[in-house]
Amino acid sequence: MEKIKEVIVVEGKDDTKRIKRAVNADTIETRGSAIDESTLALIKKAAQKRGIIIFTDPDFSGERIRRIVSEAVPNAKHAFVDRKKSVPTKSDGSLGVEHASVNTIKEALKNVYTSDLENHSDVISHDDLEGARLINDDQAKIRRTKFCNILQIGYVNGKQLPKRLAMFSISKEQFLNAVKELN
Repeated sequence: MEKIKEVIVVEGKDDTKRIKRAVNADTIETRGSAIDESTLALIKKAAQKRGIIIFTDPDFSGERIRRIVSEAVPNAKHAFVDRKKSVPTKSDGSLGVEHASVNTIKEALKNVYTSDLENHSDVISHDDLEGARLINDDQAKIRRTKFCNILQIGYVNGKQLPKRLAMFSISKEQFLNAVKELN
């Protein structure tokens, strides 16, 4: 079983159980989107010693946690699981890492991104996004969902898309290749 050096930040114990079935890794559980100061301090310490990978659910709470932890640890790595691959088997459950297959988790951890807030440049313009029909189009949400899955950057709305592309230093070439695959 592959050993992950970084500590993986997840939402709960079910996420930890699922990740441990896929890889040999240590986790820190946030236990919800209201991250307390002691958990945030633990995450910062882990980031200094070993680095962290933020691996939260592909929903509103998961994105909120990702944003809070990213602000505290700007050089954190990010892993994303596709919404379609994290659907619960029971109808009353919510989307989550705990529902992803072992292979999906392994794939997500192979394709981590490191945020580069210092050196990002807005190489992908508003016109590029409109031209690719990722914003201001009847099909934009559907196209954006597929586009984000191709790049494995987690779903974001049209307003957040330029920020997410810049955050992960997605080059114009990577952008164009993803659009080509989308079309």
